[in-house]
Amino acid sequence: MKVRRVVLRNDGNGKSFVHSDGDAPRADTYASVSGFSSALLWATEANANLGVSTPGVDTSLNASFVPSPGETRLMFVTFPPDTVMMRADFNPMAFGAEFAQKAPGLAERFEMDSPGMHTTDSIDYDVVLDGEITIELDEGREVLLKRHDVCVQHGTRHAWRNKSDKPATLLFVLIGASR
Repeated sequence: MKVRRVVLRNDGNGKSFVHSDGDAPRADTYASVSGFSSALLWATEANANLGVSTPGVDTSLNASFVPSPGETRLMFVTFPPDTVMMRADFNPMAFGAEFAQKAPGLAERFEMDSPGMHTTDSIDYDVVLDGEITIELDEGREVLLKRHDVCVQHGTRHAWRNKSDKPATLLFVLIGASR
């Protein structure tokens, strides 16, 4: 996934300027799943003194994909159709290893007994930018989301299922929260 990231800041006189303009440093296309890609575009850490995010400090190079309380994450994910993972040549072990390497903190949240199901201690704003995707909840409940639909979650157990024949791209804003 190639994503241009433009970061603006204020100089010492309070005037805005372009601090950086280039490819997002943590954008990945997965070799183990054709069409799956992700990009951690921005991450902020909690300010220990204030207990809130420190604006303007990009920690995305080393950050976990899941924020701790007071932290934030901004990311894109493109999900290929589920049929890609149902093909005979799909290797779940290879995908798991690649996912753990490219999405640390998130990969560990996935349940071994329920593929795709996971929970994060965060408030998530999930925006469908392109395509459609189904969010699966407990007891098999499902909600179909289409282009420009928004899902707001607060620590819910869920899985993303792309039951269509086209990729779905989502924008995720995660805000670290305590349960």
